[in-house]
Amino acid sequence: MASLQVSSLFSSFSSSSSSSERTKSSIHFSKLPRAYLSFAPKPRPSRKLFEELNGFTHTIPIVQEDACNSSNSKATTKLYVILEAVADRIEMHHNIGEQRDNWNTLLLNSINMITLTATAMAGIAAASGTGAPLLALKLSSMLLFSASTGMLIVMNKIQPSQLAEEQRNATRLFKQLKSHIETVIALGNPNEEDVKDAMEKVLALDKAYPLPLLGAMLDKFPAKYEPAVWWPSKSKSSTRKSKFQFDGKKKNGWNEGLESELKEVMEVVKRKDMEDYERLGSLVLKINKTLAIAGPLLTGIAAVGSAFVSQGSWVALVPVMAGALATAVNTFEHGGQVGMVSEMYRSCGGFFQNLENSIQETIEEDEDQRENGELFEMKLALKLGRSLSQLRDLARKSAYSRVEGTTVDEFASKLF
Repeated sequence: MASLQVSSLFSSFSSSSSSSERTKSSIHFSKLPRAYLSFAPKPRPSRKLFEELNGFTHTIPIVQEDACNSSNSKATTKLYVILEAVADRIEMHHNIGEQRDNWNTLLLNSINMITLTATAMAGIAAASGTGAPLLALKLSSMLLFSASTGMLIVMNKIQPSQLAEEQRNATRLFKQLKSHIETVIALGNPNEEDVKDAMEKVLALDKAYPLPLLGAMLDKFPAKYEPAVWWPSKSKSSTRKSKFQFDGKKKNGWNEGLESELKEVMEVVKRKDMEDYERLGSLVLKINKTLAIAGPLLTGIAAVGSAFVSQGSWVALVPVMAGALATAVNTFEHGGQVGMVSEMYRSCGGFFQNLENSIQETIEEDEDQRENGELFEMKLALKLGRSLSQLRDLARKSAYSRVEGTTVDEFASKLF
């Protein structure tokens, strides 16, 4: 009996002590979350989410106050500003290029329909007899031929297909500049020279491919073929150390063999590619000039001839034949986009001219100022659509041909 009382007393004591411990522990731990939450930092939205919600592709980074005095941070911010302007120009040139391509299609179809309608009226007038019907058909034919002549003069002056090709080239070149600026920022430590270089390239592209038509439009019929120029002129005093260099390389990846290889490739570009594109560009320019004069001249002759149309007269052949020929000439010129082909040759000539200038300027620079030789060789091979081994084979062929007095049987570029 005594043992039962002791055991019950012990069990009640243990239960009471355990319950008190649970109460103390619950009270103790219930205060911790409030103290912890009071010091927890508020979550901040990520920058990527902010850009996605606001639709930004490139945004100026928020620089901390302690870094604002750094020249590198200022140069990076300026490069981002230029990057925004370049992205805007890409969109503008793309949209205007599509608009001018539509101009070519709409004007071509409209002028051809007007010319064919006037030609049919001139033919009907010759078979309609005399009186009011003949006069009405003659006047209508004259007015339509005159309108066609005026529209053709304007269309041949601005060359919508060539304008569209200019905007396509500008879009491509601005995209290249955008990628270059992004690469400079990704490599880190940009400076004011990078900002100045990017600004000069943007302004040079604006000058080479202007957007407005009045006052700034490029001459579509120059006296002779000239390659396009979209890069800024560089003086020797403005040379600076290239960012594309590899540390630990003797002579920065350059040697006499590489310099000789680049000189031989440059000779092939000058003797083969540039001469061929200059010949083809001059030919297409002459064809475009001839067609641009022939179209309005034929519709003008048709307009004059339709005024003398009468029943049974051979004069009716003049407006009918001239109108048919004008339609064929207009279709060949603008339907075949001869102006676009002319601009394509001009752009390709500019590509090879820029390639020659970059090789020449790089060779003339000091070795510590040059871009890394291995990297420059790889970039040159990619621009010409060749592998490194094919580029070296081309240089060897050029060297052998100069020694033997023969010509190289292939072009430097496999892309154009």
